[in-house]
Amino acid sequence: MHEINDRSRDIGPFVPGPDDDMIICRCEEVTKGEIRKAVHDGMFTLTEIRRYLRTGMGLCQGQTCAKLVKGIVARELNVSPAELEPATSRAPMRPIEMRVFAAEAKEGEEDEE
Repeated sequence: MHEINDRSRDIGPFVPGPDDDMIICRCEEVTKGEIRKAVHDGMFTLTEIRRYLRTGMGLCQGQTCAKLVKGIVARELNVSPAELEPATSRAPMRPIEMRVFAAEAKEGEEDEE
């Protein structure tokens, strides 16, 4: 088992692949090559990849790309995907107009009466 966060270990040079232009994260338009290059630039965790490339931060919140990203990172690090710590997740957020909150507050007041 490798120490995943040991950034001093040599994972070899980045060698472009024939399918590096394949879109992995459709929401943020991130390619396989960008993910592979990020690993070789020193980003070994899924959270680092997410912060750097925005994978999994689009509308689908990683529902379509999370497993693919994890597999790519694991292959570049030569580890099992199970060894990678999952990326930090948050509930999807959307802007809400203040009138929606006001309507909910008004309904709550009416219920109390």
